[in-house]
Amino acid sequence: MLYTLKNPDMTIKIDTHGAELHSINRGGLEYLWQAGEPWKRHAPILFPFICSTGTGSYRAGGAEYRMKSNHGFARDMEFSVNWEKEDGISMSLESDESTLAQYPYPFRLTVEYTLLKDGVRVLHRVVNTGETSMYFYLGGHPAFRCPLLPEERFEDYVVEYEKPEHVTRDVNGTPETVLDNGTILPVTRELFDYDSLVLPQPHSDTVTLRSRHSEHAVTVEFPDAKCITVWSPTADDRAEFVCLEPWTDVPVYFDDAFPDIEKKPHAVRLVGGESYAYGYVIRVK
Repeated sequence: MLYTLKNPDMTIKIDTHGAELHSINRGGLEYLWQAGEPWKRHAPILFPFICSTGTGSYRAGGAEYRMKSNHGFARDMEFSVNWEKEDGISMSLESDESTLAQYPYPFRLTVEYTLLKDGVRVLHRVVNTGETSMYFYLGGHPAFRCPLLPEERFEDYVVEYEKPEHVTRDVNGTPETVLDNGTILPVTRELFDYDSLVLPQPHSDTVTLRSRHSEHAVTVEFPDAKCITVWSPTADDRAEFVCLEPWTDVPVYFDDAFPDIEKKPHAVRLVGGESYAYGYVIRVK
């Protein structure tokens, strides 16, 4: 079911399926990718894995498990609504037989959206409803329209980091530098020829996708993230979007040297009965 939140400046829409943002509209301009053939999602929630392990399997408690799909299962499940008010909504997902078969930890994942004058605040809260420690990865995957205006092109945009960064891409196992101690990354199709640009431990707390030719831009504020990733499909001109993805840390395949989830160095560890909060803010102009 789709829920709509409005104020005089902004309108956002959130679906109970995956607790996924479907629209971010300011002044009649839609900023969020409206799904389509190149990528049929808008802004999925990545939990309890970011990406997948190299083999598709992992161990937990000495037993082997296999996640059924990339980026975990939360994005494909129905959330229940906890509360709705004029400027916000809260939705939750709880573990069940289907989740425990691929991820052996009882949990409750709550996602809250708060409407702002110029955007939306996203807050995730994971509660370990079990007695033993659980381990997980968590992140956002919002896709922003690029270009935003009909007279613009995909290549008219840049990704701008708040502070100088060293960004590389993996070219057949070898890192290739695409940004060397700089802040501006020109957007091109070729930039994503080798998939996403994963930046661990960024110096920046914000990243912006902006036009060279208009005032319009999208900024993601991610002070809690230990990794920010930029992605768009390569060689497909129908893919008129760029994803700015704030993650708790690097994806699970970075930890493939550690098959046991308890030993994966970048997984979040949450002891029984405790909760973990993780959020970010999207601002548009």
